[in-house]
Amino acid sequence: MNDNDTPDETTDTSSSPRHDSVTGHTHNHDQIEVPDEMSNHDFRAFVMGDGWQNPSDKARTEGISRREFMRESGLAGLTAGAAATAGCLGSSSGGSGDSGTLTADIGYLPITDAAPLLTGYANDHFADHGIQANEPTLFRGWSDLAEAFLSDQVNVAHFLMPMTLWMRYGNELSADVNVVAWDHTDGSALTVQPDIDDWADLGGGKIAVPFWYSIHNVVLQLGLRQHGLTPRTNTSGEELADDEVNLVVTPPPDMPAALANGSIEGYIVAEPFNAIGELEADGKILRFTGDIWKQHACCVITMKEQLVNERPDWAANVVSGIVDAQQWLRGHRSDAATLLSTDDTGLYPQGPEPINRALTLYDDHDQYIDSGAIQNTDWDSSRIGFYPYPYPSYTKELTRQMRDTRVEGDSGFLEEISPEFVADDLVAYDPVETALERAGGPPAFDVEEENGYERRETIQF
Repeated sequence: MNDNDTPDETTDTSSSPRHDSVTGHTHNHDQIEVPDEMSNHDFRAFVMGDGWQNPSDKARTEGISRREFMRESGLAGLTAGAAATAGCLGSSSGGSGDSGTLTADIGYLPITDAAPLLTGYANDHFADHGIQANEPTLFRGWSDLAEAFLSDQVNVAHFLMPMTLWMRYGNELSADVNVVAWDHTDGSALTVQPDIDDWADLGGGKIAVPFWYSIHNVVLQLGLRQHGLTPRTNTSGEELADDEVNLVVTPPPDMPAALANGSIEGYIVAEPFNAIGELEADGKILRFTGDIWKQHACCVITMKEQLVNERPDWAANVVSGIVDAQQWLRGHRSDAATLLSTDDTGLYPQGPEPINRALTLYDDHDQYIDSGAIQNTDWDSSRIGFYPYPYPSYTKELTRQMRDTRVEGDSGFLEEISPEFVADDLVAYDPVETALERAGGPPAFDVEEENGYERRETIQF
């Protein structure tokens, strides 16, 4: 992992992981609670913004049925599994076990971003640090996971990094969410129809994104603008110009089916749904997001700020389990695909083939270099990487980029918060710094010590 390259488009130099620059934005996290009477629709409106509606119906209006596709690609148990496990959640998280210690209740989506959380449980890395963890609970969509997190049914979860900005600052019910570590780096791609060879071919078409506040939406719109295309988010059936691209929010499990039946030209999302698109929907990778924004974070580990403040040792021990899991994953990628899939624990509802592809298949395979999916071959990246420290430079640059990213709903709050403020306020650095130093510091992840806590962001097409 080498982060000393001079970026061509966007750079930001961080001199310290903490800053004192605060805007006039008022935000009190200590006493905020989500009302018990909030309905499911209210939670989804809270997470997705005003005017939210379920986009899944459009993803399966013709062609191959979703049931058939889910069965063929190993996703058939996803919905049933989520419902069954969600029903087992207690009314409150963080309850005491027999020893009176706080229990880790983990919520996750079935994407490879969650691999450290799941490996931490399956390999007893949490237990190695004295953390009692219940079996992680699978959720099908971000709104469902956010509902569980906000109502304290889970107390450790992974969320899209831009989503945590929206949750903390973008709504009158702002949550006291803290980012306590990165879950991974890279791990996403833009998957398209087989006849699409260039970004320009997306003009006049439709691309699915998993969430408005996602690195996928940010990178996609960077790419569209770079290639002279205009992103649209609210066409309401209007005919698109040749230089416009319509973006639609679609749950990740629905994306390969939508590509297979031709209702979208492509989708940008976390793995293993790009691998599934390649294997089952005749899709191809147009570009890996980690080949555009070097070793970016997608999903991050989150806890409630109150929990981090009241139980700092517990928070650090949970993160230590995640750090240990990340180290194991780096050296046991194919083993992890078996461990986490239907062949072993079943924590992922897919079989090992797409997961293994998502964890291993990258720059040593000429197909991606020849096609242009990988262009920055000197970056020494992987299809998905693992490093826990949340670089302040990334948080700051992401906040800046979000201001130029089209989303549905009111995004005015992004103008009211400074990047420096967000890097200081959103992220709790103590748990991950403690955990990383326990594991041997940045060199344990092949990162030079001087680059382990500061870096410059690289965005390059």
